[in-house]
Amino acid sequence: MKTTLTERLKNGEIIISDGALGTMLQAAGLEPGICPEIWNADFPERVEAIARAYVTAGSQAVETNTFGANRFKMSHYGLQNRVAELNRKAVEITRRAVGPDGIVLGSVGPTGVLLMMGDVSEQELYEAFKEQCMALAEAGADAICIETMTAIDEATLAVRAAKENTSVEVICTMTFDKTIQGDFRTMMGISPEDMTHALKSAGADVIGTNCGNGMENMISIVEEIRRTDPVIPILVHANAGKPHFHDGNNIFDETPEITASYVPRLINAGATCIGGCCGTTPEHIRMIKNIVTHR
Repeated sequence: MKTTLTERLKNGEIIISDGALGTMLQAAGLEPGICPEIWNADFPERVEAIARAYVTAGSQAVETNTFGANRFKMSHYGLQNRVAELNRKAVEITRRAVGPDGIVLGSVGPTGVLLMMGDVSEQELYEAFKEQCMALAEAGADAICIETMTAIDEATLAVRAAKENTSVEVICTMTFDKTIQGDFRTMMGISPEDMTHALKSAGADVIGTNCGNGMENMISIVEEIRRTDPVIPILVHANAGKPHFHDGNNIFDETPEITASYVPRLINAGATCIGGCCGTTPEHIRMIKNIVTHR
């Protein structure tokens, strides 16, 4: 029987995840304004090639191309009736790339609607997450990875929807910004300590942080999570540094060597699953894998 992600992490293994998908999709030809998830149906070989590149670089866990594959985001493209299909296809694509022993992480991003603004009811939000998570799990994802969350109510609803309607493990990460006081908060004012208590209560098996920061800032965030909870596995997907705007594009300048140089401190802080977010590439993952292997 396949050992679960949580079992491997709790046994002391450091799992190497993948890097940016959006960055790689754009490099493969995805044009602005096109739904990334439609490529699961229209260009599955390109999506699979990206996943395979990460596996070759050392990724043991790879995310699906489903970050925005919920009914609210899909409605912007007139694709709200294809949510289940596109999520299933994404899992199939990623499974082909990682093989039977690799870990497929079903990516679930924010819906883009806010409970506090009255855009949507709790039940409507829950049903949207339920629909996506069930499709991912039924297609064979090993875990659901709810990510880039900033609002704790949306994050906990997503975790509940995944836990109550699937049998797979659930990861949830939030995105933090450094304040002028030097601490970290999400856009909605949530601290890493707040997140840890809320997501653990909601049933998350793994928690952590992604996007918003390079690997250096992730160290302080992980330290706060670990002070709050000494045992829960922590996942980190860091950007390739802080972006700067140039010729209409966000540019990430942090080299694979710089990113990887922070990994020993990140592990000492308590991170157990490490990968990349915006701006990272298979070469970043290769360098991270090398550091973890030889530390």
